[in-house]
Amino acid sequence: MLAIWLLATAADRSWLFADQRLPAWDQADYLNSAIDHGRALGLLPGGGWPGWHGLLDLSPKIPPLASLVSGSVMAVAGESVDGASWALSLWHGLLLLVIGLWGRQLLSPGFGLLAAALVALAPALAGLRVDFTLDMPLTASCSLALWLLWRWQRAEAGGRWGQAIAAAGAVAAALLIKQSALLVLALPALWGFGQAQRAPRRRWQAWASLALVLLLLAPWLQHNWITTLGGTERAVISSGAAEGDPGSLDPRSLIWYPRLWGAQLGAITLATGSAGMAILGWQQRGCWRQPWPAGWTWLLGVAISGWLCTSLSPNKDERYIAPVLPLLALLLARGWWALGTWIAQRGHGRWAEGALALGLLGAAGVNAEASLRQLERQPPSSVVQALEHLRQQVGTAPTTLLITASSPDLNEHTLTLLGRQQGGNILVRRLGRNPGEQDIALEQGQWWLIASGDQGTTRASAKALSRAVRRDGRYEPVQRWDWNKGRQLELWRRKPGAPTPESFQQRFIQLARGLEQGPAGLKTVFAAIGPWHLLDPRFSYQQEVQQWAHAQLRCNPSDRDALWSLALVAVLQNRPQQADQWFSRLEQLEGPGHWPSAYRSVVLLAGWNSCGAARVADTATTAKASNPQATTVLAALRDLSRGLCFDPRGPLALRSSLPRAINTVTSGLKQP
Repeated sequence: MLAIWLLATAADRSWLFADQRLPAWDQADYLNSAIDHGRALGLLPGGGWPGWHGLLDLSPKIPPLASLVSGSVMAVAGESVDGASWALSLWHGLLLLVIGLWGRQLLSPGFGLLAAALVALAPALAGLRVDFTLDMPLTASCSLALWLLWRWQRAEAGGRWGQAIAAAGAVAAALLIKQSALLVLALPALWGFGQAQRAPRRRWQAWASLALVLLLLAPWLQHNWITTLGGTERAVISSGAAEGDPGSLDPRSLIWYPRLWGAQLGAITLATGSAGMAILGWQQRGCWRQPWPAGWTWLLGVAISGWLCTSLSPNKDERYIAPVLPLLALLLARGWWALGTWIAQRGHGRWAEGALALGLLGAAGVNAEASLRQLERQPPSSVVQALEHLRQQVGTAPTTLLITASSPDLNEHTLTLLGRQQGGNILVRRLGRNPGEQDIALEQGQWWLIASGDQGTTRASAKALSRAVRRDGRYEPVQRWDWNKGRQLELWRRKPGAPTPESFQQRFIQLARGLEQGPAGLKTVFAAIGPWHLLDPRFSYQQEVQQWAHAQLRCNPSDRDALWSLALVAVLQNRPQQADQWFSRLEQLEGPGHWPSAYRSVVLLAGWNSCGAARVADTATTAKASNPQATTVLAALRDLSRGLCFDPRGPLALRSSLPRAINTVTSGLKQP
């Protein structure tokens, strides 16, 4: 097993050494997340412990476990892409160990080694070992969870407390790597949970395991559940519709992934395994009603359920089926084993060994050919030179670089990675995606990296913003580099004598005070906050606002501008308890039944305090002097909160109160 991992790792390191590409959007985003978590743990230069909530802030949409592991590995191996990829090698080692042990328990030690070899030689899985995404960690963790679930739920030698706790920990770990682990683990876990209810001892183990999984998931999920839901909707539903993927009920979904398996597992692996399975089926003819050997029914069932659930997901990509591929490799390994046994039974033992070795060499050749096709030997992009030049200019000072382009090597994620490695402090943000951003971008920008010609975007607003930077008298060119396809990169900076940009503090205070108008104020707030967070990705204005507001409250505890400002800052920082504190003080000033009561109910719901939200909303709806629009919204919040607090009055009344609240909010958002 160790030899297989060492050979695969040596091949991966050679490939990474020869490949010159920069990490693209997703890969760079995951690398940035690893650096964030490594700095938060104090393992990488340029950071420090931000507190528990600050650590959870670093993973608003994707769970943090893989980033925590990668950040720790980078502290030892370095922050380069090649150094960070050692984390993928460790995950691959875990995957090989799991498959080898699983195969050993299914049939024999030799079969486990064969299955692990087929996993190592699968072209799709080999590609994931050098592609810094979450798919290799997800595949390894899902395989571990499914194997441990089988060990616990099997009739013989199962049902032990240690097995149950280990399986629960593995399930939680997979879910803390990526939410899509549910597609592979949900049905097997539910099956095991249901089967355990038949035996008293296993029933307690199942409930304890469920409690452990929820306990491990709760801190991250409670802190980030709103952003997680929003991100999942965009990544799964909206993205799938935009890319034209077949929907969940489209019959084409069922063949979308199987058509890729020949290339993903290797043509030789698939053909040999299928031939062996055919021989095994012929040998077992007439015996189908007999019970299958222990473990094979589970393996086939989890492979089918994983394929079906992944196929039903609206968003499809060849990477998303990766957790199912090791299961298919185990099944195909059974075919290889049957074919070798069939040859050996005819008195050709050496032929069987030779055929097995020849087949593995052929599979290795297919894998190597697929890897070489993906290799890029072009010299490093001039984007690297541009960021190195900027780092020489600004040192470790917090710097925001603005771009309008979007291409695999010129995008905000890749450039941010280059700007933050080895203790750097350059954040890159892309503007120009939405009309109307030009004026504020030119007013506030300090550094720009723009390109000539096609910049990888068809948005007219982005191209117009790039031209506007060149024409604006407040900016001057610093240096140019040849890029590719006859295009150039241009680094621009704000002239030393240009007017100082206006602070966002006063504008923010005005926006916060506008929240007392209800939905109309919310619309204005988020229309302004979005572009500003691109210009100030460190949110430095929030500290300025907090310092001003606390100073105001020391002089006047009832200063509405200060209270509204602190409440909005707490909302933007995802601090429900702090937001509740400030909205409560505003509620005392305004009286119940106004918008502070509605906002307070919302932040209590966000903090999973549904019973408290119901009490606040119920008190506000019965107030005499109240805002009619706010009261309508509060009634829906009261009923929703009651339902989440297991009060039967909530769901019954929500059918009538929710439509009225939606109409009220919609009308408010339409106001100019």
